[in-house]
Amino acid sequence: VQLQASGGGLVQAGGSLRLSCAASGSIFRIDDMGWYRQAPGKQRELVAVISSGGITNYADRVKGRFTISRDSRRNTVYLQMNGLKPEDTGVYYCNAEVIVAGPVTLIAKDSWGQGTLVTVSS
Repeated sequence: VQLQASGGGLVQAGGSLRLSCAASGSIFRIDDMGWYRQAPGKQRELVAVISSGGITNYADRVKGRFTISRDSRRNTVYLQMNGLKPEDTGVYYCNAEVIVAGPVTLIAKDSWGQGTLVTVSS
């Protein structure tokens, strides 16, 4: 299973970016999908998560500015980021709880993308 993230870049404060992350491989289904951010010198932290049923959860600092969505047919999760602030700067990683078929039973794999850099200038 591979997750490929894209969409990062340099943007001025107040601007917008849309991140995408597509999962590929031998996938039976995908449960939760989410985005995490790692700022320089800090630990990775949750930005937003979406369940297979479309239930979303956001970090307080992005509520009202970011929107997470998914296309389950394409195994893809998106993060629309509006009203970006310099403190949103960091490497954004996508994450997915991927269910694959094992030899006997289904297996859950906590999968990560390679990260995409978002830089917001003031």
